Amino acid sequence: MYKDKILLFALTLTVASLPAQRITLNTAQDSASFAYGMLIGNSLKRQLPAGLNLNLVMKGLSDAIQEAELPMDQQTATDIFNRYTQEVQRRAGEENKAAGMKFLEENKKRPGVTTTASGLQYEVLKRGDGKVSPKATDRVKVHYHGTNIDGSVFDSSVERGEPITFGLNQVIAGWTEGLQLMHVGDKFKFYIPSELAYGERSPSPKIKPNSVLIFEVELFEINPDK
Repeated sequence: MYKDKILLFALTLTVASLPAQRITLNTAQDSASFAYGMLIGNSLKRQLPAGLNLNLVMKGLSDAIQEAELPMDQQTATDIFNRYTQEVQRRAGEENKAAGMKFLEENKKRPGVTTTASGLQYEVLKRGDGKVSPKATDRVKVHYHGTNIDGSVFDSSVERGEPITFGLNQVIAGWTEGLQLMHVGDKFKFYIPSELAYGERSPSPKIKPNSVLIFEVELFEINPDK
């Protein structure tokens, strides 16, 4: 199974630079074969680190599969690849950090945006009728819509159509601080620096390391029964 995946990966890289071609799937076996290749190819494509020389990737795949003489052993190859991916992630994190700092510097100048002592930024989109704010030990029921600074959505209870309930001591620091500024019925927009979010560690491929996160949050209830 492992060699099958490697071969399909090699085929994926080989055809990546070729123009799309129409194929004919005459049998159930043909359809299943193409479907399997497509699924494996899409999965492996998402895991391919940026900047690799695809010709050398192909050469390494081919030599390993054919058990040709290799210029390094397995442990050396693992160490080299890990160092490369770590450096790529480090550079990406630095770029995201710089982009985030620039965004926050400009954003805090906009009318209606307030910056707290921690660096959290927020603006009030709607005021509700509530008079009580949640405490850090409370549970809250909210709707939220989360985006990166480029506008891409990484998570949204609004799009799922179902509010979420959680403890304020169970989420990122920007949420813990920000929700305590709200009353029931309020809708705020939070601009959360990376150090109040996930920092260098990302919980999702949709969130890059050291990213500023933007959330629109509407507070429905404090300590709901369900």
